[in-house]
Amino acid sequence: MKKNIKKILAFGDSLTNGFGVKEEFSYPTQLQNLLGIEVLNAGVDGEFSDEGLYRLKLLILKDIDLVILCHGANDILNKIPKAEIKRNIFSMIQTIQEKESEVLLVGVPNYYDRALETDRIYEQITNESKIMFENKVLSKITKESSLRNDFVHPNEKGYALMAEAFYKKLNEYKGNKS
Repeated sequence: MKKNIKKILAFGDSLTNGFGVKEEFSYPTQLQNLLGIEVLNAGVDGEFSDEGLYRLKLLILKDIDLVILCHGANDILNKIPKAEIKRNIFSMIQTIQEKESEVLLVGVPNYYDRALETDRIYEQITNESKIMFENKVLSKITKESSLRNDFVHPNEKGYALMAEAFYKKLNEYKGNKS
């Protein structure tokens, strides 16, 4: 794994794009402020994982050291088969790794599970691909109405919590690799 992260791509759906808040409150912008390095926002509202996979393959990931991958919420909400979601996200990870970038996968809650815990497919993907994983922040936001604008999307405080969680994860990573 690379030790120095100089540029990050935040890739995903509306959770990445910052749906419901001004751009300055999206997690990529807040994370950029925390880290002091460039964090590009490549979030697209309403995108499904198969569309994300296609879009990711078109992106040029040159000079991107790390991709924060947060995808699958729309799939889960629309009851796309878990095997298909898992296959698409795993293919995204492979695409990112082929471009020699690191991956931080963000676990998305199963919105149909009463516990609102991260869907098991994310842990399975992480175990198979040996990548960084953040599996608590979205579940926490989904459980606490004071952190979200609607059932799925964070508010300003929720996006700040996401940025802080990723900041912490990246600092742990840097600390282990220095």
